[in-house]
Amino acid sequence: MKPLEDIRIIAVEQYGAGPYGTLHLADLGAEVIKVEDPRFGGDVGRYVPPFQDGEDSLFFETFNRNKKSISLDISMPAGRAVFEDLVEVADVVYSNLRGDVPAKLRIKYDDLKHLNPAIVCVSVSGFGMDGPRANEPGYDYILQGLTGWMSLTGEPDGPPTKSGLSLVDFSGGLVAASSLLAGVHQARRDGVGMDCDVSLYDTALSLLTYLGTWHLTGGWDPQRMSRSAHPSLVPFQLFKGADDEWFVVGCAKEKFYHRVCDVIGRPDLATEERFADFAARFANSSELIGILDAAFAEKPSTEWVDALKAVGVPTGPVQDVAGAMADPHTAARELVVETEHPEFGTVTSLASPVRVGDRINGHRRAPQRNEHADEVLGELLGYEEERIAELAGEGAFGS
Repeated sequence: MKPLEDIRIIAVEQYGAGPYGTLHLADLGAEVIKVEDPRFGGDVGRYVPPFQDGEDSLFFETFNRNKKSISLDISMPAGRAVFEDLVEVADVVYSNLRGDVPAKLRIKYDDLKHLNPAIVCVSVSGFGMDGPRANEPGYDYILQGLTGWMSLTGEPDGPPTKSGLSLVDFSGGLVAASSLLAGVHQARRDGVGMDCDVSLYDTALSLLTYLGTWHLTGGWDPQRMSRSAHPSLVPFQLFKGADDEWFVVGCAKEKFYHRVCDVIGRPDLATEERFADFAARFANSSELIGILDAAFAEKPSTEWVDALKAVGVPTGPVQDVAGAMADPHTAARELVVETEHPEFGTVTSLASPVRVGDRINGHRRAPQRNEHADEVLGELLGYEEERIAELAGEGAFGS
């Protein structure tokens, strides 16, 4: 039995942040029933190019493995009736909508507690349900700009830069999953559910971590660092070998710096006053980096990586996506998942990094829209064919 097989989630979700959060829960066995609005063709992620065909895409497949789907227009009274029946047999109502929309759709705890006092209502939004930005749409790119991320990324003389990945969305999804599990635990203990108000803004701001503390407490003004350098530890950044290939060296401990000095044949640098400790190296970073650049330019990067790894210095090459996928460690950690799809054939995607006990196998592809209508309506809710036909005639499942 998978760890979360006893949790049922009704997910009014779409695109990236919301579905990414429930993806990990579905992989762990939670029953995630996607409620897709037929007026808009379901989850907008179904239509994201470049690998898109009809009502499906590899983008959608990435975030919706192991889930179920039903088309339901909860703006219609008939659709709302079905939704409320689902709430009665669910543990969670999960959504990722603009912060003011859950109240408008009446999917907050106070709207649903009469149906199920233990229901947990998780909202993932750009800015949360309150505050001056609550009714603004929040996308990863916008949030990376607002919360300081872009000001910290890129070269000092270049423009503010977005991370290459939608890390605010993905981090927000993981925060939502954590909030959901805590909410379910409390609801089962106390018999009373609640709202879980997860904000991507909150998530992004909290991920400033020590830089936020340094600024708030010490007045630190973080700046973009050349070659992705650490803001205070030196050397901890990109270097280039004689082959013009980049690699990372990270001296997070004094012993690592001493070993770097030995590997490049400059043990004197470890005791020289200008570079003798973290503070001295930070104060004289330009001089030290210039010396290291000259040393590393004498041999190919692969030789330096091998030599540094041999003495335990944290180091590694800068790989492209293809290199990361082909890395032997990727295979050893079983990070690739295969599912079969009627249009795309074998879909190869990345496994959830969440590990609980033994490896979980036997994944299902993402659902086609409304694929599980018979199961949800007939088996779960016990509707007779006449009732389903009546609801359809009243617009519950779209026109």
